[in-house]
Amino acid sequence: MILKSTIDKVYETARLEEVIGDFVNLKKSGSNFKGLSPFSEERTPSFMVSPVKQIWKDFSSGKGGNVVAFLMEHEHFTYPEAIKYLAKKYNIEVEETERTDEQKEEANERESMYLVSEFAQTHFSEMLWNSELGKAIGLSYFKERGFTDETIKKFRLGYCLDQWDGFTTAALDKSYKLKYLEKTGLTIVKEDSNNPNNPKKFDRFKGRVVFPIHSMSGRVLGFGGRILTNDKKAAKYLNSPESDIYHKSKVLYGIYHAKQAIAKEDNCYLVEGYTDVIQFYQRGIQNVVASSGTALTPEQIRLVNRLTKNITVLFDGDAAGLRASLRGVDLILEQGMNVRVCTFPEGEDPDSFSKNNDYDDVVEYLQQHSKDFIQFKASLLVKEAANDPIKRADTVRDIVNSIAKIPDRIKKEIYIQECAQIMNISESVLFNTLAQIGKKETAEASKKVKQEQKAFDVVKNEQVQEKVDVQYLLERKIIELLLLYGQKREKFEDLVLKENEEGDLVLEPESIEAKVYEKIFLDLQDDEIELANTNFRSIYKMLINELNENESFSLNSFMTNLEQDVVKELTSILMEEEKYQIHDWARKDIYPKDKEEEIAQLVSETILTLRCFLIKKRMSVLQEQTKDSGKDNREALEEIVNYIHLNKLLNKKLNRVLS
Repeated sequence: MILKSTIDKVYETARLEEVIGDFVNLKKSGSNFKGLSPFSEERTPSFMVSPVKQIWKDFSSGKGGNVVAFLMEHEHFTYPEAIKYLAKKYNIEVEETERTDEQKEEANERESMYLVSEFAQTHFSEMLWNSELGKAIGLSYFKERGFTDETIKKFRLGYCLDQWDGFTTAALDKSYKLKYLEKTGLTIVKEDSNNPNNPKKFDRFKGRVVFPIHSMSGRVLGFGGRILTNDKKAAKYLNSPESDIYHKSKVLYGIYHAKQAIAKEDNCYLVEGYTDVIQFYQRGIQNVVASSGTALTPEQIRLVNRLTKNITVLFDGDAAGLRASLRGVDLILEQGMNVRVCTFPEGEDPDSFSKNNDYDDVVEYLQQHSKDFIQFKASLLVKEAANDPIKRADTVRDIVNSIAKIPDRIKKEIYIQECAQIMNISESVLFNTLAQIGKKETAEASKKVKQEQKAFDVVKNEQVQEKVDVQYLLERKIIELLLLYGQKREKFEDLVLKENEEGDLVLEPESIEAKVYEKIFLDLQDDEIELANTNFRSIYKMLINELNENESFSLNSFMTNLEQDVVKELTSILMEEEKYQIHDWARKDIYPKDKEEEIAQLVSETILTLRCFLIKKRMSVLQEQTKDSGKDNREALEEIVNYIHLNKLLNKKLNRVLS
């Protein structure tokens, strides 16, 4: 278990905008940062980070929280893993007590799978560097590929000994469970009819060099293994099977090492294989990732989209099925990204080309030979069409289909003009073709909507108006005021109920100076008001205690000890206004009042409005009681009259006209 002193130090040191910036491309927006949501598919940024409050909010998915909550949501870390990740990032020594056997047992399935994968990576590295066979076979292979010791260690490459169950036995000896070895695909388990209680166990990657596949935060998700013998029955490359932690379509090889370079260079090179990535990285070009031999997916593209809008796809010089590979380009265009394509000379691939040329030559080649997708596709397809008019027409239609994928209308028009020049065809014909594609897509979308609408025909004439929960909103505002301004000292104009010379009750103003939390606490206590919402009630009690005991109240420190669902609730409260805030009014010579200048008024109005609401609520209850004509309702009626009078006074103070 991690010591509290370590946790506190992590929270004090970690900067939210730096941590999230490793995963999302953030841009300044007033006092905050904005970026594309890492949790949903969107083209307009709605993901907001507040450096001042050290909280984030994703308005598209509703998620939010502090720095630990982000890592738990995005990387599926447990709380201790998130703390350890931050500690490693900020070079903080983690002090912890030994986990008990019971605590180890309680580790959930996903965490257990991560632990097994991490052990496997360590084991394969040790075999590569420390075993005779590992050095003779695995290390020799990597050296032949031109990888340096530093690179091999950087990518944590390894070797699985050519033994049936060498790795599995080592893992079981370290108390890792066979259940998780099988679930991660590291061990293949087969039932033995002769011995049902002792199934046969085989290492999936036996006799292979191993490439660990990391998440964006560096967690080991799975492995790729390459066989080094000429066994024709065995696959050359073998990947971990799909599991709870490894989804091939959602992972890009090298993203962990490339993420910062991608954001910095504002471009991502996309290659096909592990060695392409490693060789490019070793040469000094670090903004490179691979789809690991699978067809490119929208999820993989969105990983890059969080870091940059620009992708350059690199193809082998003699890549078979190059046209089929261009389908991935259309997917990238659909995500609203800018695509360039670069092919290498005949017989070369990214691996060999970067190995045989120095850094400057590789960079120069990429700059000179990277073509805009429309130029590349046109040149490729025109060669195929040659002088065949039918094939040429198909080529033009193919290119227009790609342009139709682009969401931006201005880009579409520019590409149509470019296509018209390259293909020597009139723009009007291309625009008509584009319009036809658009009409077809619109008709299909409309048909789908109509089909879905049928399910709602029963209730389509019913207009359901969502009822506003006034008390919920007021209690929410009280929590917000405590969080943001709890320790701030203000001058309040309080209202005291007094009897005037005529014997009537009137509210007289009385000036007092107090901290915001003291004012709220005393007002609610005087009226014996308890927050109705259970979440707000518990948060309110915690806040009052913390503000009372700690004069140097810190929002970040306060959130440290809260459950993550409570942190999410608080984040939602604190960031809601940011969604609608317009920055840089001063540029338009408009100078709105600072919210902090009106804290006292805001506190008073919130409490008064809550009082008015509760008075009306109480009056409704009393009015229901007076409907029974058989009862003596004099007391209830008298109470109602008093409440009406009090309500008038309060609303007068609020400058409201009562109907």
